[in-house]
Amino acid sequence: MSALTIAQASCADDYDPNSMPVAKARAFIHQFLAPIGGTVRVPIRSALGRVLAEDVHSPVDVPSHRNSAMDGWAMRGADLKADSETTLQEIGASFAGKPFAGRVGAGQCVRIMTGGVVPEGADTVVMQERAKASGKSIAFGGSNKTGQNVREAGEDLKKGSVALKKGRVIRPAELGLVASLGVGEIAVHRNFRDQRDPVFFLEYWKNPQATRDKFVGDWACTGDQGKRDDDGYLWYQGRSDDVIKSAGYRIGPAEIETCLVKHPAVANAAVIGKPDAVRGSIVKAFIVLQPGNPPSDKLVEEIQNHVRGRLAPYEYPREIEFIDALPMTTTGKVQRKELRRREEAKPKA
Repeated sequence: MSALTIAQASCADDYDPNSMPVAKARAFIHQFLAPIGGTVRVPIRSALGRVLAEDVHSPVDVPSHRNSAMDGWAMRGADLKADSETTLQEIGASFAGKPFAGRVGAGQCVRIMTGGVVPEGADTVVMQERAKASGKSIAFGGSNKTGQNVREAGEDLKKGSVALKKGRVIRPAELGLVASLGVGEIAVHRNFRDQRDPVFFLEYWKNPQATRDKFVGDWACTGDQGKRDDDGYLWYQGRSDDVIKSAGYRIGPAEIETCLVKHPAVANAAVIGKPDAVRGSIVKAFIVLQPGNPPSDKLVEEIQNHVRGRLAPYEYPREIEFIDALPMTTTGKVQRKELRRREEAKPKA
């Protein structure tokens, strides 16, 4: 069979003498294309299907605190008899989100639910199926081991460890993990949809990392946090680096500070998160008093009750420090970062 000419060849024919091999056609097309490079930070709500450009490190321990793996009672393992029944006195309860505030001593136990913080002094949990309650007297059978049914803080994921490695495709499972860690944005490889149209500024001069941290996709982030109520009003909550994470709650300092200054003895106030082994952080308030109001333990309790009666139970300041003046910027804003630095510089108890 003789070769067809270009005029004779048609779309229905299997052979075209002037056709280009696939490899050569691809090379021809590629010379007109510029590969998409670089990375962009995107909010996690826009991250589905994207490819991670940087490792995601966990900002918290998972779990965030030592907690119970079972419904039952928490006690000292040393109080349990190895081969016979032990009776202990129940002194309180620890629920998920509402930990027991006291300490477990010899001969005592605390009712605890799955996920509840294991109270100070306790190191063992006996499941409720292996106990008999008679009022506040709880009897436990033998064959229990010290440390059983207790999940340590960071057992699943240590703070600072890699939760997701770069190069991983973000699917629903990965998205859920990132969200559960409180990570709001991640770095991904750019694609053809990432077109920046700057209305704020292009970049920090000779500081690409600061630029990456500032932008989420095409948006420049101010770092301010807020919330919208049921009526559609927006309420300022504070700076993103000022948000306090305590026993699973995310707490904005602004609302607490506003409540504090409504107390007649308070002239000014600032709130930060102070590291805590059990809760992750506790709310600590620095207060400047009105003239004629000397510091006292009674005043501390009065101010704490003032906040308790107006805000959620987890928002009241567990620790209060009276100071002469708050560190301020030249524009009159409280420098919470400086208060955190001072707190970190104090000798450990």
